[in-house]
Amino acid sequence: MQAKVQTQTKPILRGAVRASLKALTTELRKNYMLYIMVLPGILYFLIFRYGPMYGAIIAFKDYHIQEGILGSPWANPWYKHFKTIFESTYFFNILTNTILISIYKLVFGLPAAIIMALLLNEARITWFKRTIQTVTYLPHFLSWVVVYGIAQAVLSPSGGLVNKALVALGMNPVDFIASPQWFRTVIVASDIWKDIGWGAIIFLAALTGISPHLYEAAAVDGASRLQRIWYVTIPGIMPVVVLVALLNIGNLLNAGFEQIFIFYSPSVYSVGDIIDTWVYRQGIVGFQYSVAAAVGLFKGVVGFILIFGTNWLSKKYTGSGIW
Repeated sequence: MQAKVQTQTKPILRGAVRASLKALTTELRKNYMLYIMVLPGILYFLIFRYGPMYGAIIAFKDYHIQEGILGSPWANPWYKHFKTIFESTYFFNILTNTILISIYKLVFGLPAAIIMALLLNEARITWFKRTIQTVTYLPHFLSWVVVYGIAQAVLSPSGGLVNKALVALGMNPVDFIASPQWFRTVIVASDIWKDIGWGAIIFLAALTGISPHLYEAAAVDGASRLQRIWYVTIPGIMPVVVLVALLNIGNLLNAGFEQIFIFYSPSVYSVGDIIDTWVYRQGIVGFQYSVAAAVGLFKGVVGFILIFGTNWLSKKYTGSGIW
């Protein structure tokens, strides 16, 4: 009986496979130009995102450059390098710094981009709107080296504009960039200044999807401009806000290596040293490649858990998520 069922099932499976292949072939022929356009993006992720995952196995090996990934011996015990990380006297301090800086950027940066998008959307003078939008998103294309130079010109204790104003008011100059009390503020403020315009583009695009009839209906009901923003605009872009917030939460352990590396100094390690800069010093400069790979794997697992967890909570309480 069982053999008879298997005999009957095989032709059905083969038929289903043929139908699927035929449908796939038809789809590729019909929209081949679209798939060719997508191909560079797919290749990018395969080569630069998924390909390097093979090297993650050195987190479980005593890696030596001369012996290569396959030739290096396995670590004994297998969690040896993870133990090194968690037993480090600096790890929980840098983990705290990483999380705090990322949260500050999210808590202050996301609302700033939303407010900028709302202000630009409400502007009625076209040339003014375009000028402000251009001026605000141009810093996104500046390197952090240039941004650091601008920050030095503004915040330098000897000749910075801010400190000149403080001295004129009878106050003592402050070395903002090298001060543990001010370093995180400088990092978050410079990040917002650099990316506020670029982030606003996402929400401006979301605003175009809101039906004008909703605004007309609200105006007929006597809603003021602020009420229309509160009851029509903000709910209309909320799915996009949730999406952006979820993606940022998934990158909670990526506080911005390039920015921190350029801005920080030994005087602010206690508040500015993050996981990526610590890995750079220990893993790259100190040749502890296996430890660096272990930290990267740890970050990936935490990010995976965060993005799945926050997506589940978002779908449960708001009805929208990434998928």
